[in-house]
Amino acid sequence: MERILVIGANGQIGSELVDALAAKHGAENVVAADISHASLYGAKIYEVVDVLNTDRLAEIHDKYEITQVYQLAALLSATGEKAPLKAWTLNMDGLLNILELARIRGEAGKPLKVFWPSSIAAFGPNTEAVNTPQYTVMDPNTIYGISKLAGERLCEYYFQKYNVDVRSIRYPGIISYKSPPGGGTTDYAIAIFHSALKGETYSCFLEAQQSLPMIYMPDAIRATISLMEAPIENIKIRSSYNVSGMSFNPQELTSEITKNLPNFQVHYAPDSRQAIAASWPQSLNDEAAYQDWGWKAEIDLNALVTDMLKNVRVTN
Repeated sequence: MERILVIGANGQIGSELVDALAAKHGAENVVAADISHASLYGAKIYEVVDVLNTDRLAEIHDKYEITQVYQLAALLSATGEKAPLKAWTLNMDGLLNILELARIRGEAGKPLKVFWPSSIAAFGPNTEAVNTPQYTVMDPNTIYGISKLAGERLCEYYFQKYNVDVRSIRYPGIISYKSPPGGGTTDYAIAIFHSALKGETYSCFLEAQQSLPMIYMPDAIRATISLMEAPIENIKIRSSYNVSGMSFNPQELTSEITKNLPNFQVHYAPDSRQAIAASWPQSLNDEAAYQDWGWKAEIDLNALVTDMLKNVRVTN
């Protein structure tokens, strides 16, 4: 029986991952954890955990006899640029603390499988932008991206050196209706729906033609769990896998929305986030994920827009 700890459970990915894991393994076997004093999404088991507190991590691990950890706590791209030292400390030390916990428990005969998300932010301005391959130039220019690239190297190191079963996905922009934007450069693709449904003109912080790889949350959750469930011998890449759902730009997304809301308008006012987006891939080659563990996206742009317009709840 798996006993699963999700750190960062109040975040965009964590909140939905907890539900999916509870449905699969039973809510009594999934521990949601975050630095807030309560679960924002009604998790059955919730613990206050700071991923920088190694004693607390060990305590929770032993209390619940954890067999899998999803370490999702991080400061994202745009937020991280405002507090780079804080972002580096949380993003790097948080991962390192989990890898060390897995190493120590593994050496004691209690193996701990780890999931840690990387990101398209690990790429950079000299990366091949279209159909970005699994192995390519990686020269990130944000503290978030730098921490993700360093984290990928740590993951592979801990697997090769200590046999820690750590697995990772380079998430593209993730779109969801269940949680608000969380400080990422791709968050325009969530905020735009809120403006559209309120009948407001949306002020987009990216240029109209700035294409980026994206994925709808159900596909992102399915990819994450599929990777973690894959037989260990199938996992050939221990840095991080490219995974993508679709690619589009703000103009294409707007066009799809206006098929349903013809009066919706967008004003383009690129800010500092445009430079970040311009340094990232426009599309990803995720063939390695398909070959190794059968990944294939199911949700396209039309289905995403239809579902978002149906489910986004707006507040005035």
